[in-house]
Amino acid sequence: MSWFEQLWQNSREKGQYYELEAQKYLQQQGLIPIERNYNCPYGELDVIMRDGNTLVFVEVKFRSSHARGGAIHALGKQKQQRLKRTIYHYLAAKKLQNQPLRIDFVAITGDKSQQLNWIKNVF
Repeated sequence: MSWFEQLWQNSREKGQYYELEAQKYLQQQGLIPIERNYNCPYGELDVIMRDGNTLVFVEVKFRSSHARGGAIHALGKQKQQRLKRTIYHYLAAKKLQNQPLRIDFVAITGDKSQQLNWIKNVF
């Protein structure tokens, strides 16, 4: 395995770990898990949950430090646009029409003492 493949695999494993941590936290808040890591040509949806009758798409970001503002500042405009296209694809693929939905953001910063921020209706 090349150094690039190892780096990508380690990064992917770390991402999945923090996505699961975010899902566990949201479950403790009463949300119900539906799906994780939905992929399509436009991108990936990290976590999909249900809050009552509302479908909640959760973007999870992790940063090991607060440099450049930490994970809370890691959801840029380009990522938001990609996320919207991916959500539209998901809704069409699952034939979900007139479905109440929300986009949440979970930002996790810090390796040892983690700070988790959950922002509902991020955009």
